[in-house]
Amino acid sequence: MASLSIYRSILNRTVPSALYRLLWADDRETFLRAWGDFFAALCERESSEHFAEHLTSTALYDENGFSLDAAAGKTSFAPSMIAAVQRDLQIILRLSQMTPDDLLGSCGFADLPPLPRWKCGEPVKLLSGTPSEYLPRMAEYYRRNGCGIYARYRAFIWRDKKILPVAHPDPQRMEDLKGYEVQRGMAIENTVAFLKNLPANNCLLYGDRGTGKSSTVKALLNTFYKDGLRVIEMPKEYLMDFPYLVDQIATVPMHFIIFIDDLSFSRQDGTYAALKSVLQGGLAANPSNSLIYATSNRRHLLRESFSEREGDDVHRNDTVQESLSLADRFGLTINFTNPDKARFLEIVDKLAHQRGLDSCMEQLEAGAERWATVHGGRSPRVAQQYLRAAEAKVNLGESLQDL
Repeated sequence: MASLSIYRSILNRTVPSALYRLLWADDRETFLRAWGDFFAALCERESSEHFAEHLTSTALYDENGFSLDAAAGKTSFAPSMIAAVQRDLQIILRLSQMTPDDLLGSCGFADLPPLPRWKCGEPVKLLSGTPSEYLPRMAEYYRRNGCGIYARYRAFIWRDKKILPVAHPDPQRMEDLKGYEVQRGMAIENTVAFLKNLPANNCLLYGDRGTGKSSTVKALLNTFYKDGLRVIEMPKEYLMDFPYLVDQIATVPMHFIIFIDDLSFSRQDGTYAALKSVLQGGLAANPSNSLIYATSNRRHLLRESFSEREGDDVHRNDTVQESLSLADRFGLTINFTNPDKARFLEIVDKLAHQRGLDSCMEQLEAGAERWATVHGGRSPRVAQQYLRAAEAKVNLGESLQDL
C-alpha cells in the first residue's frame, strides 16, 4: 500500500488512510486503536458490509495523471504509466479482499479482545476481470464521467475561493415542472448545444417570482449530469472571485454552468462592473467549458429610481443605456411571467394528475383559486405548495374545503 504511485492520493481519503494506519500498527495498543478507527470510518460511510466496493470506488474518483488524461479524451498512454496503473489497481483489489481474519492472523499480537468485523463483499464492477479488461473500462469511465470531485458530485458552490461539493443537491426533475414548455425548451436547446461543443450562449432567466427559473437550472443539471454537465453556484457577493473560479475549471474536461441566482444590483454595487467584464469586454476570456446561467426578477438587473434619471437628455440616455448594458451581454434571455387563471389551473391539473388526485379535480381547482388569493397570486410555486397541502389532506381523509 505504501508503494502506490499513480493512485497514491487515495491514501489521503478517510478509509484508506485508516487502513494504512492499521496495517502499520507496531504495538498492541496502537493496533487496537487503529482497528477501532478503521471500523468506525467504515460505519460512518455505511460500508462495513461491503468494504471492497468502498475501497475500489476510491479509484473511480481519484484525480491523477492517468484519470486526467483519460478524462480529457486521451487514448494513448506511455507503457510505463499503464504498468504503474495496472500495478496500483491490483494492489487496491488485493487490499479490498483482506478479511478481519487475515489481519488478526498476521498481526502478531496475542490475547486480543473480540473486535468488530467487516465484510468484504465485491469490488466495483468496473474492476472485475483481468487488467486487460478493466483498464480500458476505467479509461472510458473517466472519459464519460470525469475524475476527482467532478466524478463523485454534480453540484458545487463557490466559497472562500474554493469549489466545494454539494453532497445532497436539489433533486428537481424536469418532468415535475409544469407549464413554460417553450421557455424550458430554449434553455434545454442551449444546454444541449453547449454539451456538444457547439456555439451556446450565457443565459438570463428573468421574470416573476415563483415561476420556475431556478428550478429550471436545477432540473437541467439532473437531466444532463450523465452527459458531463456540472453546476457551480456562485453567490452574487463573490462575483469578484470569478477569475479564480474559471482558472480552477479551465482545464477540467467537463462542462460547467456557473449559476448565479436572484441577480440584481444597486448602482453602488462593485460586483455589477465585475459581471459586465466577465460576460464580455474583459481581457481574460472565459474558458470554452463554462457558461453563466443567471436568474433574476428584473429584466434590467440594475435597480434604478426615477430620481436617478433627472438631468438633461444625454445624461438620461446614458443612465438607460447603463441599466440595459448588463442584460444585453447575455446572449440568451428567457422570460418567465405569472400565468393567467386558465394557465394556472392547467398547471394545477397536471400536478394533481401526477400526484394521483384526479378524483377530486373539481374541488382542487376551486381551492387553488382561494389558495392563490391568500398566498400571493398565481404561480407554479403557489400551485406546488397548494397541491402538497391538498395531498396531505386527502391522505388524512380530511376535507379540501378547509384549505
